[in-house]
Amino acid sequence: MNKKELFLNMMHFRHACKIFDETKVISDEDLDYLLEAFRLSPSSFGMEPWRLLVITDKKIKKDLKPLCWNQNQITTCSHLIVIKIDKKSVLDDEYIKKMFARRGLSEDSTKAYIKRYKEFLKKQDISCWCKKQCYIAAANMMSAAAFIGIDSCPIEGFDKEEVERYFELDTQKEEIALILTFGYRLKPASKKQRLSKNEFVTFLKGE
Repeated sequence: MNKKELFLNMMHFRHACKIFDETKVISDEDLDYLLEAFRLSPSSFGMEPWRLLVITDKKIKKDLKPLCWNQNQITTCSHLIVIKIDKKSVLDDEYIKKMFARRGLSEDSTKAYIKRYKEFLKKQDISCWCKKQCYIAAANMMSAAAFIGIDSCPIEGFDKEEVERYFELDTQKEEIALILTFGYRLKPASKKQRLSKNEFVTFLKGE
């Protein structure tokens, strides 16, 4: 099997798993692999505006289930990951300097880049901008999971304010972007339904 086929097989394997096998637990080694896939993901300006809560505690899962539309994924998954956005850091001068210093640019270039970054932020809804970065990393993490046979489900169906209150978040500084559940499927995946390419792709070809 060539690399293209291998990748597409992984994409076909991945699905929104609605119920997991509670007897199967993701190993520490595989969890570290998933977290590394998240860590290596790209983010706008390289600011990495995400923070993760990795949850295996059964009581916390049980508490969260009614706040997440009583979805079975919450309590049956091996690992539940809450992705938070860190609004405070991406606006903090010290954090900004730290992140841009990694580029190895000259002092003048770094100052110019930071100026451009701050001008860019003035035109953004910070919460929305941060969440977009989290979704990129979340997709990479779910794809990495599928590549080694681990199932997942992204969860947007939750009461955001209630979940943030449960974790006692200061929403002036951080918010919840998305919840991910990981584990091993209990039932076969349903057939994948997608639009055909000619329904969403437009080619603009030159001469």
